[in-house]
This record gives sequence, structure tokens and C-alpha cells, in this order.
Amino acid sequence: MQIDLTNKTAIVTGSTGGIGLAIAHGLAAAGATVVINGRKQDGVDAALHQLQAALPKARIRGVAADLSSADGLEQLRSAEPKADILVNNLGIYAGQDFFDTPDEVWQQYFDVNVMSGVRVARAYAPAMVEQGWGRIVFISSESGLNIPPDMIHYGFSKAANLAVARGLAKRLAGTGVTVNAVLPGPTLSEGVSEMLEPDAKRKGVSLQQAGDEFVKAKRPSSIIRRIAAPEETANMVVYACSPQASATTGAALRVEGGIVDSIG
Repeated sequence: MQIDLTNKTAIVTGSTGGIGLAIAHGLAAAGATVVINGRKQDGVDAALHQLQAALPKARIRGVAADLSSADGLEQLRSAEPKADILVNNLGIYAGQDFFDTPDEVWQQYFDVNVMSGVRVARAYAPAMVEQGWGRIVFISSESGLNIPPDMIHYGFSKAANLAVARGLAKRLAGTGVTVNAVLPGPTLSEGVSEMLEPDAKRKGVSLQQAGDEFVKAKRPSSIIRRIAAPEETANMVVYACSPQASATTGAALRVEGGIVDSIG
């Protein structure tokens, strides 16, 4: 399958590292003009430099904006008024017991993990509908189905991503604009690497080995029995954004290694 996204502009939110950066790389490699986004200019600049070094002929731009707020969305829209592809990847995560999680943390996860994608989709989808073509992807998580007891606030936000993606797909029925959610499992991103590093050093093993051990201990239903690479999620996202995925919409596309014990 040859995916060609030439003449398409893609915005990937929260894309200065990890899965977001891998998605941006995949879309750029397929020919899209890619807009990198992060909260801080230095992070955006570093991501642009990294992608340009890897893909010298790629068309890549960057916008520093905090999309957890309406003001941040206006900054993005001012710099990039139109997009053909939107990947809502921005998200935060951390473990915290339910009884120790205050209201402000729940609100923060709602603002960052849910409302950022709602606002951006609301801003860019109308022009996609007008032109009769568009792709919108929400990066959810297996935690949206398999709610972790030590991260209920995170699981709730990822479940909300699934609801928004499915509902918006139905709202845009027949327009040529598809909307899907992609559900990664444990992935060796920068954030997860930082979490695993102390244990890896203590045991004298690589981050990959520490990640594999984490999956086997914390996600024993995993079928692949290892931690995933960011590129594995990116591959699914690139497909979902392609012309070839024209009949794929309203779906929860799982890239979680079979952790969720369901055939549905």
C-alpha cells in the first residue's frame, strides 16, 4: 500500500516528542505538510530540527500554543487557519489514587485530554466538510476501555476521547470527513522511558527490557508481551489519515497489543 498525502496539511497536537512526534514523522514521510505543536517554542524548534534532519525534503512547520485553553486554540488558528488532517494527540498522564485526586486534577485532565481535542476539531472540521474531505483522529488509550485503578482520572479522559470520536463521526456522516480514535497501549515514549529509567538502572537492564517487564507485570493480558514503539501507533494513524481509509470511520482502532480482552 502506497500512502500519498501530498498536498494535504496535517496538524498534530502535542507532537514535540513520543507518539506525537512519531505520527508527525509518519505523515511527513507520506508527503503531508505537517504542523508540529507544543506548549513551548524551544520544544517545537527541537522537534522541527529533528524531523528536518530525518526527512530533509519534508514540509514541516511549527506552532507553540497551549491547547488546553481557548486562547491557545486562537494562537494555533491564527498561524494555521486550515487543515486537511487533524490528529488530537495532546495528553497528560500520571498515576494517583482516586481518594488523593482533587477536583483541580480532574479538571486539568478534562481540559488537556478532552477539551483540547474538542476545541480543535470544532475549529477545523467545518472547512473539511466544505471541501468534502478530511481526517480527524483522537489518540485515546487502552486505558479508556481497561480503566486503571491507579489512574481513574486518566482512564475517564481517554474514555471521553472515544465518545467524542464516535459521536463526531456520526455527526459528520456522509461529508467525506472521517473521525476515528486510535488506542495505544504501553509505549516506550520519552515520558514512559523516564518512568522506567530508575528501575532499569537498578536492575542493570535496557529500557526496552524494563518496558517489557512492566507490560508483563502490569498488563498481563497483553498478547504481544512487550512494550510498543511509538512508530507502531504512528503507522495506524497514518493509515487512518490516508485516502485508502475512506470507509474507516467511527472506529476505535486498537494498537495496544491485545491487552483489551475483547473480540469486538
